[in-house]
Amino acid sequence: MIVKICGVQDKETALAVAASGADFIGFVFAESSRRVEPEVVKEITDSLPQTIKKVGVFVNESPEEINQIAAFAGLDMIQLHGDETPTECEQIDNPVIKAFSIRELHDLERISMYDVAYSLVDHPGGKYRGGSGQSFDWQILNQRTPRHSQIILAGGLHPGNVQEAIKTAKPFGVDVSSGVETGGRKDVSKIHAFVAQAKSKEMKI
Repeated sequence: MIVKICGVQDKETALAVAASGADFIGFVFAESSRRVEPEVVKEITDSLPQTIKKVGVFVNESPEEINQIAAFAGLDMIQLHGDETPTECEQIDNPVIKAFSIRELHDLERISMYDVAYSLVDHPGGKYRGGSGQSFDWQILNQRTPRHSQIILAGGLHPGNVQEAIKTAKPFGVDVSSGVETGGRKDVSKIHAFVAQAKSKEMKI
């Protein structure tokens, strides 16, 4: 089970995420309470092991700007959380995680239009794209077809429900941000608990 911890803003937390056994670590470059500048991310990524993939989250930014920031900040993958077209996704130099808002079954239809590495499915959110801490009906994902690329489940996940989410939706991976925070800041104990629950060898899916 691939695990992504998103919305990291400082080196200390990033090192804790790497030590937790998470596979992906996410840095938000879009408008958000968790936004971080490229210079800060570069300093963080320089300190991280190559075993963890560094993901930059962007919303409706030009492919040219994304590629420039990715090269500077040492990103391995790009997560697009806006209204990006399939063509724009193809113009990204790094592997792409395309995010899709899921309300109803027909929302899955858009996923097959995109040729990307992963599809992240999330609650529609509120003020910002994603990171709302709200979940959607995971049963919807049971209707997906082989045309849908590898699914990463996001939205409302936390250490207490991630095993249920995995058993219900059977995703390729899970993504969490607010679900491992306390008082709006990343909580190392919750990060370790989330990764342990998601990767538990005792789980029967």
